[in-house]
Amino acid sequence: MTEMNTRHPTRYWQAQDDGRVMCTLCPRFCTLRDGKRGACFVRQALDGEIVLTTYGRSSGFCIDPIEKKPLNHFYPGSSVLSFGTAGCNLGCKFCQNWNISKSRQIDTLSTQATPEQIAQSALKYASESIAFTYNDPVIFLEYAVDTAIACREVGVNTVAVTAGYICEQPREEFFSVMDAANVDLKAFTERFYRKLCSGQLAPVLETLKYLKDETDVWFEITTLLIPDENDSPQEIDAMTGWIMDHLGPDVPLHFTAFHPDFKLLDKPRTPADTLVSAREIALKNGMHYVYVGNVHDQACSSTYCPGCGEMVLARDWHQLGKRSLSHSGVCENCGYQIAGRFANYSKPFGRRRIPVNIT
Repeated sequence: MTEMNTRHPTRYWQAQDDGRVMCTLCPRFCTLRDGKRGACFVRQALDGEIVLTTYGRSSGFCIDPIEKKPLNHFYPGSSVLSFGTAGCNLGCKFCQNWNISKSRQIDTLSTQATPEQIAQSALKYASESIAFTYNDPVIFLEYAVDTAIACREVGVNTVAVTAGYICEQPREEFFSVMDAANVDLKAFTERFYRKLCSGQLAPVLETLKYLKDETDVWFEITTLLIPDENDSPQEIDAMTGWIMDHLGPDVPLHFTAFHPDFKLLDKPRTPADTLVSAREIALKNGMHYVYVGNVHDQACSSTYCPGCGEMVLARDWHQLGKRSLSHSGVCENCGYQIAGRFANYSKPFGRRRIPVNIT
């Protein structure tokens, strides 16, 4: 195929009096001289404006179960065509996709694909959705938005796996074309965000409130629990109390296990008991759907009806099992409407991960 021009114009920047250009996409507000790149690596000052240097380029494509994003209430059992690019606008020392999100090598982006090719590939592989994942799609907003529009035109859903670290105006554009999101709420203290992520908590909370109050995007939340950093019962109680107050009981919450990686190698793996205890706190605070991840725990990975307490959808890792749920998400035991988006998948995709070449 003909190589695309990957230096794509962007909208979110302001020229400065000293000749530099300030990027206004995210709360980092990188102010750059000509030729310099922002902290995300993929947005660059060039000839008095900010360009996206990775438009149309990807680190690869895979077909995943939707539960791997993780999304447990967005068409469970369906498949999703997943891809990412390179770079990130946060500096998480514990990043578990650091070879992609922290990449400074353009060679990482070995695949080229237009938005229209991606949409058609989702249809070809019978994937109900595509997911922007592996690194944060906020930093390649223009590519993600164009791809989401192309997918919407052919009836394919779009999913953003994001840390929600984005400014108000681009946030509106970004989520206006998304059908679902999983937002990574990394902790519930500014100390954690400053120390381990080089960021701030407040903008992420604003994104969560925006999704709840201003959009119809289906969203779920993931928190990676790191021993002695964000796993105290007091912090879990405060976080889940905030979720209840601002987002309500029906937002699914995933507590996932940390393993030593990237620049945080001196911490042990998260004990399974820590995840289970966090889940119990969230349920006690009134949340309806709370899950554990990155550990094998079928009981705490399955969905239960808030009305009668019965298991309505069993999960073993990403494999769905017994289902007592109608195709529209109604509990077959008591008639309670489970929150989410549901459809008829008589043969769930399962736990497979299938790399594909879409060009």
